[in-house]
Amino acid sequence: MGEIIGLGMTHYPGMTMNVNMATRARSFMKDPLLPAEFRDVATWPEPMRRELGDDEGQTASNEHKATLIEHFRWIRKELDAFNPDLVLVWGDDQYENFREELVPPFSVLAYDGFEVKPWEHRRVPNNWNEPPETQFSYKGHRSAGKYLVNRLLEKGIDVAYSYKPLYDAMPHAFLNTALYLDWDRKGLPYPILPFAINCYGRALTKLHGSVLNNLADVPQGEEIDPPPPQPWRCFDVGAAVAQAMQASPWRVALIASSSWSHNFLTGRHHYFHPDVEADKRYYEALKNGDYAMWRETPLEEVEASGHNELLNWFCLAGAMNELGRKPNESHFVESWLCNSDKVFAVFRP
Repeated sequence: MGEIIGLGMTHYPGMTMNVNMATRARSFMKDPLLPAEFRDVATWPEPMRRELGDDEGQTASNEHKATLIEHFRWIRKELDAFNPDLVLVWGDDQYENFREELVPPFSVLAYDGFEVKPWEHRRVPNNWNEPPETQFSYKGHRSAGKYLVNRLLEKGIDVAYSYKPLYDAMPHAFLNTALYLDWDRKGLPYPILPFAINCYGRALTKLHGSVLNNLADVPQGEEIDPPPPQPWRCFDVGAAVAQAMQASPWRVALIASSSWSHNFLTGRHHYFHPDVEADKRYYEALKNGDYAMWRETPLEEVEASGHNELLNWFCLAGAMNELGRKPNESHFVESWLCNSDKVFAVFRP
């Protein structure tokens, strides 16, 4: 019988770059379609004004960065203590391999390994001051991927799978997760099994997975793609993954990797700031093991709150509900300006 640890973290791209992560709101304020309440700092929510401070959010950005690094190290410590045979990561494919040719709701990336150069085409210095030619090699786990797809298909979950990428060797949700788990660059020896989800759904091909910075670019009419998978389906997929891995011969880390409500996805707030209050409600439900609230969430609520990438966590919630676990420890990292709130959690065996 396999053993499982559940972990939750973020793959927030801003943490790869040595920049002020709180700058989007200022530039977005210039959008003439943005309601007046957002184009005047004086009418911003008070916590958002506080983060902006008198230095355009630089202090908030620095503090946010330090807090995230601390939590990356904590999750890595938990991972090392468990010493898994493989790490399954639920993450979004943001127009990286899910493009016009084929967009499945789910896909298991059963690769033998990953060779990536994260900084090859970056103009902004990275946080590690690594040169553009820096290459990382990560192990994959094809046999575990094939095993999992077989088990899911047997349960009637029609999941796609891949043995090699169409375009991107390692989509950012999985690459950044690996980079952050190895923040101190001591190496990441565990094989990685990415479980990709079409979290971006209706706006996937119009925006090409990019950040929405102009309200005129919100997809309309025929520009709107089919939706992402339903939250309850992600929840049930997570439960099926837990069942399969519990019956396997491996020690498996199940990781949900994403930030929570994203400013550029939150239609309820005109794509200007994250839905912090909704994040707090879901966080309390997670801490209390109120998984019914998670599974019963309608997709419209997910999209209104900018919770698209939270679908990764719906999978983890379903897995932990299946195993009868609540978080042993968890942390909510609030930010109104640095794109999103972040949550870190550990569900020990």
